[in-house]
Formats: sequence, C-alpha cells, structure tokens
Amino acid sequence: QVQMVESGGGLVQAGGSLRLSCAASGRTFNNYAMGWFRQAPGKEREFVAAITWNGVIANYADSVKGRFTISRDNAKNTGYLQMNSLKPEDTAVYYCAAGRTATWDPTQYFSWGQGTQVTVSS
Repeated sequence: QVQMVESGGGLVQAGGSLRLSCAASGRTFNNYAMGWFRQAPGKEREFVAAITWNGVIANYADSVKGRFTISRDNAKNTGYLQMNSLKPEDTAVYYCAAGRTATWDPTQYFSWGQGTQVTVSS
C-alpha cells in the first residue's frame, strides 16, 4: 500500500491562494495516479482534480477549472494542488488519494490521506 499525508491547509481570505501538498510513502508513488477530493460540512465528498502517474494528463472539476492546478514531483514522492482565486464555497476538508487511473470516481482510489482543512473567509 501507499500511504498519503496532506498538508498546507489553513485559513485564507477570498481571492487568496494556498498550495496543498500530499506526501506519499510505502509502495512506489509514481506507479499510481493521484486525485484530490474535498468534503464540505453536510455534503458528499466531491472530485476536485486528478493527474496521471507521469503527470501528463490532468482532469479538473468544472468548479475549479482555471483556478486550481494539480501537479506532482515523483522524485519527491509528493503531489500538489495549487489553489488560486479561492472562494468561500471552496471551504472543505481536502483529501488526496492514490489510484489506478486519473478519474473523478472516488471508488477507483485505494489509498486516502486523513485530509487537511481549507477555510476561505468572505
């Protein structure tokens, strides 16, 4: 298994930026796609972005397209989510996950981190 640990969350004003990191350990990180999901209070977990094992293809939810950028550094076993122009509706716990394909479907991911809180104030 590969273990995932998120960091970089915090409190930011609307319009600001944050960069989340996802450190992977265990089995070879660069064998797997990586996804970011989020869950707001009272809502279901939703897809944010995903990237293929080699970083060539990235997919985004419509709600974050043009504002968020997913990337990875396989040499460092770390993935990232750069979040710009943040909105209050981006407030959620953000999770990274490792999976076989860079898909929006959370059931295709087999290893999840514990999450990091992102709060955007208006």
